Amino acid sequence: MRLKSELVFRDRVGIVADISALLAGFEMSIYSMEVVQAGDRAMVYVEFETSRRNDTDKLIFERLSRIEGLEQIQLVDSLPYEERENRFKVLFDNMSDGVFSIDSDYRLKTINRIALKALGLDAARDLGRDIRELDLPDLDIIGCLNGQKYTNIKKSLITKGRRFRYLATGRPIRDAAGRIIGAMEIDKGLGEIERMARSITGSKDISFSDIIGQSRAMIGAIDFAQKIAPTDAVVALRGDSGTGKELFARAIHEASGRSGSFVAINCAALPEQLLESELFGYVDGAFTGGCKGGKPGLFERTEQGTLFLDEIAEMPMPSQAKILRALQGRRVRRIGGAREIPYDARLITATNRDLEALVKKKAFRSDLYYRINVLPIHIPPLTQRRDDIPLLVEHFLFHLSSRLGRSARCLSPQAMEKMIHYPWPGNIRELKHVVERAHILCETEEIGEQAILFGSQTEEWITGCRVPQSGSGNTPLRVQMDIHERRILVHALKDAASIREAARRLGISHPTVLAKMKKHDIRMVRNITDGRTSDKAKINI
Repeated sequence: MRLKSELVFRDRVGIVADISALLAGFEMSIYSMEVVQAGDRAMVYVEFETSRRNDTDKLIFERLSRIEGLEQIQLVDSLPYEERENRFKVLFDNMSDGVFSIDSDYRLKTINRIALKALGLDAARDLGRDIRELDLPDLDIIGCLNGQKYTNIKKSLITKGRRFRYLATGRPIRDAAGRIIGAMEIDKGLGEIERMARSITGSKDISFSDIIGQSRAMIGAIDFAQKIAPTDAVVALRGDSGTGKELFARAIHEASGRSGSFVAINCAALPEQLLESELFGYVDGAFTGGCKGGKPGLFERTEQGTLFLDEIAEMPMPSQAKILRALQGRRVRRIGGAREIPYDARLITATNRDLEALVKKKAFRSDLYYRINVLPIHIPPLTQRRDDIPLLVEHFLFHLSSRLGRSARCLSPQAMEKMIHYPWPGNIRELKHVVERAHILCETEEIGEQAILFGSQTEEWITGCRVPQSGSGNTPLRVQMDIHERRILVHALKDAASIREAARRLGISHPTVLAKMKKHDIRMVRNITDGRTSDKAKINI
C-alpha cells in the first residue's frame, strides 16, 4: 500500500535530502517526490510505501513533522503529476483524431480512444506490445524511428467488419538532446475532413426544410421520409421524372446522422461493365488500362455514407444479381478478386418505372425488388400538388434574381394561372426551366403570360418575335428569325454563368447552343486568371 502526502515548508536548502534520509531510516521505498514552489513556500509531494503497521506509520509522520521549516502535513488523494496525467488523458481521449505512439523498441506506448476503435485494438491487451506483432495493415510509423516523416498519406483498413478511411501523419519523437526516443502517428478520418471542407466552402447539405411543399401528398411523403431517415434500411424512392427524388435522397442522408458522404450514380448512364467497376471496384490487372493497384468501388468509398442508385430499373440483370448479393451479405467483391470486403453504406434507390410490371415481365429480378422495396416512398407529381406551384415559382424567381443581381420579380395573375393549369409532364424540373426562361425573356418586373413558354412554344416564340420596322417588309423570314435567335442567344449567354447553364435555361441541349453560336458567329473571349480559363466569358458580338 502507498501513502500520498503533501508537506508545506518555508523554503530552504536541503528539504528533499532531509525527507529522503528520514524515510530511508525506516527502510521505506519512495515512489515519487515532487517539489512545487509558491513564493517563499515549498510544497513537497511524496508517495512512499506504507509499513502496514499503524504505529510505525504514525511514528513516520511524527518524525516528518519535526523536519525544520515544516508548517503543514496532510494525506492527499492524488499527486500533481497524476492530475496532469488525468487532464492529458481527458484531452487525449476526446480528440477528434486518432493518435498513438511507440517507443524506440517498437512498443505501443500511448493510444487514444479514437485510434483504439479505428485500428481495432484493445488498450489492456495491446499497450506495451511490439507494434509489429499487432494486426495492422502497414507500419509506416516504424520509419519515423529512423528520422523519416510522412504527411497525409491516404490509408484504409477494415476492423471488426467496418472500413476506416483516413489520412495518416507520422513524426519522430526526440528528447532534449535531439535523440529519437519514439514515434507518433495522427490519423484523421476522411469523413471529418469532408465535413470540414463543406463548412469552409460553404456548400450546404440538403435537409427536409429545403423541400418545398404544403400539399397533403407532399407533407405525407416528407413525414414518412423523416421517420425512416435515422434507420439503416434500404429506401425505394418512386415517382415520375423530375419530381425531386434525389432531393429526397439527400435530405434522408442528412437526417440519418451518417458521417460519410452522399454519392449518387445513374444506373442508366453507364454500360454494364463500367457500371459494375464503378460500384464494386476492381483488382490490379482486371482491366487493360485500369488503375495500378486496382480501384475500390462506390460501396467501399461510401463508407458510413449513403449510396444513391438512380434509375435502378435500367440496371442490367447480371448487375442486379450482384447488387442483391451485396445487400444480403453486406459485402462486395471487386471485379477479378476473390476477397469479400465488408462495407457500411446506406442504400437508397430511385426509379420512375413501374417495378411491379417489370417484375411480371421478368425485366427486373423479383428477389431484388422485394429486397429494395422495404420502405417505398412515392413522391407525387406536380399535377397532384398544384397548390405548391405558386410556392415553387416564388422560390425559383427569388434565387434567380439573387444570382443575377436583379430586382425581385413575380408572375402576373394570368401567368400564374397558366402555370397552375399546365399538365407538367416534366414536373418540377420542367417548371424550373420554364421559370428561368421567362425570367430571361421578360424585361419587366412582372412576368406576363406571354413569357410563359412550354416545350415547342420556345421555338415558335422565336419565330414569331417582332423585328425592327425599318426594312422589315424587304427582309426574308429566315433572316428575321436568325436576327432574333441571335439576340436571344446573346442575352442568355450574358446572363448565364456558362454555356451549359444558358442551354439549360433555354430548354435546348449544350451541343445545340454551340452549333447556333457557330452559325451566328458568337465567340466567347475567355478570361484567364491564375492560369485557368473562366467559363464566364465576354461575348464577342
